[in-house]
Amino acid sequence: MLAEMRIQGLGVIEDALLELHAGFTVVTGETGAGKTMVVTGLHLLSGGRAEVSKVRTGMLKAFVEGRFTYAGVEGAERIVTESGADVDEDGSVIALRAVAVDGRSRAHLGGRSVPVGVLAELSEQLIAVHGQNDQLRLLRPSEQRDVIDRFAGDAVGKPLSAYREVRSEWLAVIAELTERSTRSREMAQQADLLKHGLTEIDAVAPEPGEDVELTSQIKRLAAADELRAAATEAHVAVSGSPDGDPDVPSAMALVSEALRRLSTSEDGVLRELAPRLEEASVLLADVGAELGSYVETLDADPALLEKVLARQGDLKRLTRKYAADVDGVLAWADDARRRLGTMDTSEEALAELALRRDQLAVQLAAHAVEVSAAREKSAAELAAEITRELSGLAMGQAAIEVTVEQRPAEHGDTHALTIDGHAVHAGADGIDDVELLLRAHDGAPPLPVHKAASGGELSRVMLAIEVVLAHADTVQTLVFDEVDAGVGGRAAVEIGRRLARLARTHQVLVVTHLPQVAAFADQHLVVDKGHKGGVTRSGVKNLSQGERVNELARMLAGMDDTETGRAHAEELLATAEKAKAEPAPKPKRATKKK
Repeated sequence: MLAEMRIQGLGVIEDALLELHAGFTVVTGETGAGKTMVVTGLHLLSGGRAEVSKVRTGMLKAFVEGRFTYAGVEGAERIVTESGADVDEDGSVIALRAVAVDGRSRAHLGGRSVPVGVLAELSEQLIAVHGQNDQLRLLRPSEQRDVIDRFAGDAVGKPLSAYREVRSEWLAVIAELTERSTRSREMAQQADLLKHGLTEIDAVAPEPGEDVELTSQIKRLAAADELRAAATEAHVAVSGSPDGDPDVPSAMALVSEALRRLSTSEDGVLRELAPRLEEASVLLADVGAELGSYVETLDADPALLEKVLARQGDLKRLTRKYAADVDGVLAWADDARRRLGTMDTSEEALAELALRRDQLAVQLAAHAVEVSAAREKSAAELAAEITRELSGLAMGQAAIEVTVEQRPAEHGDTHALTIDGHAVHAGADGIDDVELLLRAHDGAPPLPVHKAASGGELSRVMLAIEVVLAHADTVQTLVFDEVDAGVGGRAAVEIGRRLARLARTHQVLVVTHLPQVAAFADQHLVVDKGHKGGVTRSGVKNLSQGERVNELARMLAGMDDTETGRAHAEELLATAEKAKAEPAPKPKRATKKK
């Protein structure tokens, strides 16, 4: 949810802090006070387009800052983690959007600079904004299909998941078959080159790390005499002359003599040094033995050196052609064998792929039909429930229809699937085009909802959908801008009642001009416009109960300074509180999250 939002230098708002309720928050104010700047700020936080004209006159930048909590929302958690954002101790993260007068825009998340698209991705997980001029979610075909899928729950979700799994394999087989069929000559040439390379590598049969080992061996063989002299002299210095010449002192002999003298000393301090000399004696003995073994392994045989050099030459021919070292050559060989397995362009191989493609197509068609049947079964029920909600939202004559139709495949469609003798397009979400149609009144033809509804009506359709899908919606913060435009009286009360019901499971933020709607809010914010020095400034204030009465009275045709107006406002609040205390009606069907 959105815990708080701060707006600076945006439109008429110089500096305002909005601390938002977890339930139903309403924003009111006189015309021109800047209520819409609240929604504009949310658009900016959601990665929306920045408009220079929205920057307050006299300021260089406008800032919108929001604090989000997102625990349990996997998509949001992933975005915050991947962006490297700093998370506060309470588990919230701060998003910031800055817009300069020169048109430049900057975005930050958790103190880190991020692309604006990151804020857009985050907002898609957390916020849905429904304004009169912002019904993009409802207008997109994919969103209309998603509405019925959310309503149907697992009835669509399970077969759709199976459909997508089979479709992924089906597309992979089609791609491979196409690749082998259209590039058979080219692939045959590539296969010959790979086979030649493998034959050449197998003939040499290199071992992992062999080139490094040979280099070291060649160095030892080429310098065998110098290495033998150095090792022999070191061995004599440590262990003494091989013939036992007493005139050649050794480190071991000297240490042994020192150890004998200390061990027999009557002084305790000297005797305590003896164990350390014993350790040195053991260490010298080990070094002497290793030096002796090293000398014995040295071989100055010219024939062996020549053999090793020849082997090194064979390996270098491979590394010049296939990789920088022997390990790379072996990796190339492994990759070549794998690629050869996919380059079989024989008739038998192509026929096997075609058979697999057709088998998967049969499975895919079965899953697609199951998905379509589930959508069609839910369509009438979804339309009835949305229509029922619209009847209480000043759209009593309106009716929603939900159509589910298979999308025909166009000529040359590589994702075409044959079902009941007809070619349909097998998209990622099935074979269906889903459309919400609105019949404005009895006798009117059903039209696409965005063509049949005005801006205010479109907002109310969106509200009706959100109420119906409240239990399936994963977006927790819902924002409605002037959702009550063009209505009043009892219809306005019903809008307020539904928004309050929606706030039982979601955070709801509403910008309204109707007191009947505002009375249902858990929190009432007012955008207050003032004038100082000829400059208009607006701020946001959280109203107390008494202040709410005055604001509602003002909204009732400017009756804030009369007892009648305040009495009417108090009656509105009492009625709303009583309605909010009533148990919510049980939904006609239980929907589940996908």
